Amino acid sequence: MNLGQFDPRPTAKYALATASEFVASAGLVVDEVSGTRVAGHIELTPEHFTPWGVVHGGVYTTAVESAASIGASEAVKGRGEFAVGVHNATDFLRASKGGRIDVLAEPLQQGRIQQLWLVTITASDSGKALARGQVRLQNVPLPT
Repeated sequence: MNLGQFDPRPTAKYALATASEFVASAGLVVDEVSGTRVAGHIELTPEHFTPWGVVHGGVYTTAVESAASIGASEAVKGRGEFAVGVHNATDFLRASKGGRIDVLAEPLQQGRIQQLWLVTITASDSGKALARGQVRLQNVPLPT
């Protein structure tokens, strides 16, 4: 996609091909975007593992922060703002040895200055929760 062209798909601007190297390496594919919901998935492979063969918690934390930031920023973009994380609390509930995971972010509170988003990460095959995080975000003006 030419970055100078408008792409009407809301998820297009969050494609892995246009993400930072750090975010792209986590592998979050954004399937649905709005100011009240972000849904996506990650195909977990050995590149995401610790030396002990389970998924590194940093992958989950990155997915939580990314999904919440995308949704919160979508919620305030019409005001010329975006959202930056000021606190991320991610709990790791169950170890995983890979496969597809689903990421779902939804707001718990959306105010004029701050937002609070809840993100759940589940195993696609079993539906079991793997991690859960809350992100508090500050709404700030877009850089000029």
